[in-house]
Amino acid sequence: MGLGHLNRIIITVLFMVLFAAPLTVDASAASLREAIQTRIDTGAGGGLGDDDDERMLRVHDFYRERNFEPVWTSEGGATKKARTLATLLNSATEEALHPNTYRADVLNDLISASDSETLSGLELILSKALIDYGRDLGSGTVVPNRVNKDVFVFPKGPTPEGLLARAAASDDIAGLVATLKPQTPNYARLRAKLSEYRAWAARGGWGTVPAGPTLKPGMEQDRVPALRQRMIAGRDLPTEKSAGSKAAGTTYDPVLVEAVKHFQYRHGIDQDGVVGPATLASINTPIENRVRQMEVNMERRRWMEDDLGRRYIFVNLADQFLKVVIKGKTVHTARTVVGKTYHSTPVFSKKMKYIVINPYWNVPSSIARKEYLPKLRRDAGYLLRQNIHVLRGGSRIDPYSVNWSSVSSAAFPFRLRQEPGGKNALGRIKFMFPNRFNVYIHDTPSKSLFSKSKRVFSHGCVRVENPPQLAEVLLKEQGWTLNKVKNAIAARKKRIVNLKDPIPVHITYLTAWVNKDGSTHFREDVYGRDKRLAAALGLAL
Repeated sequence: MGLGHLNRIIITVLFMVLFAAPLTVDASAASLREAIQTRIDTGAGGGLGDDDDERMLRVHDFYRERNFEPVWTSEGGATKKARTLATLLNSATEEALHPNTYRADVLNDLISASDSETLSGLELILSKALIDYGRDLGSGTVVPNRVNKDVFVFPKGPTPEGLLARAAASDDIAGLVATLKPQTPNYARLRAKLSEYRAWAARGGWGTVPAGPTLKPGMEQDRVPALRQRMIAGRDLPTEKSAGSKAAGTTYDPVLVEAVKHFQYRHGIDQDGVVGPATLASINTPIENRVRQMEVNMERRRWMEDDLGRRYIFVNLADQFLKVVIKGKTVHTARTVVGKTYHSTPVFSKKMKYIVINPYWNVPSSIARKEYLPKLRRDAGYLLRQNIHVLRGGSRIDPYSVNWSSVSSAAFPFRLRQEPGGKNALGRIKFMFPNRFNVYIHDTPSKSLFSKSKRVFSHGCVRVENPPQLAEVLLKEQGWTLNKVKNAIAARKKRIVNLKDPIPVHITYLTAWVNKDGSTHFREDVYGRDKRLAAALGLAL
């Protein structure tokens, strides 16, 4: 063999070594892109049977615009990105979501594939899974108003195209997904506590207390040891105090009484230390029910904006409490009275723009027809004693001049207006955030209702305890003091005070949350909204 021939062989071998592998890679990459294109063009999609779904069509458009270049796969198989996303989807339960909603079971079967045909399906499934998971993390799994007509929040998650573009450009998929969930301490605390309660349930829960007569402080009952054990299990009776209480045996001792009061505080029950029917029912609620309740409220937290405002008012209808928050710190709290079950207060957010001191009450037509007309038929002077005037057009009418028995409730021709004063249904002050529901926050002459643990008595508006103090907090930046508020009320003249900086008001409905101190709180589902939402989420409650 000549030297020249030998050189040609060496050059040929080197060429094959240097260029054959890249040519193979390019061919494989092209084969994968072609497989993706074929799936999309033929409607095969990810093989999930939902290829006409709007989000799947958005996935298809995304790939067409990038010339079918894969995001999650390569010629060698699933990339690190793909495996990271699959792991996150498999742990969706940590967010109170279900992994198989995002085809985690299918992904687990496909993630080790190496042929272009299977990888193309995996590619599309992962992209669809990401936009579904991102939507659910960012704005919830259901449309709130479709589940309950009284919930008027309309959260918006990330757009499919934007999310996929971010994923394609990112090397940190875990970090990207972490940004999609609510970025609030409230969500993080509830999420952590949910994990803790699930583990607790897996260990057998917290036990029960036998039924029996009402248990009052100082009484002797053989149920006391079971109650004590339940308070220890629920962490309402601290370990360092439990030994001393155990020594009391069957006596309902002061240490145990304080533990029960703490339990009542966490469950929105009168903190009297008496174990009556309501307290016993809460004590014996299975931990599995509380887990479901927390999962339902995780969904509600996903509906809420991360930023509620520099300062805002937060009303929890289930808790019947109001708080004012400024720069993340609660500066004022107050009990509230909210709508009756058949006049339930809606969930929504609006900005408070002004405060009315010594307001008139223009009686809603429905109340005038349904509640006041029957009373007028019995006693024409009833309204006058309530300082309510009958108006027709712009003029007052003498109620004794009207034959009320002949007035139809279907065509009630009058307006009723209550004058400012101590009997006014709105009290001495109201806080206005104009909205389609005609719901606002106001004072009330019925002060005794604030002492009740369950305060569901209004026609839909939110009655607030100590309204002058609330006005002082809201108007402080405008130079108002409590004395100035009280003097304006004492003047007995209607006065409108505009807020220079309108304040967001968030009317919410939360039945489970975790405070900054780590205490876990539950409330009665007074409007039955937990049950409806749980059914929509596929949860048994």
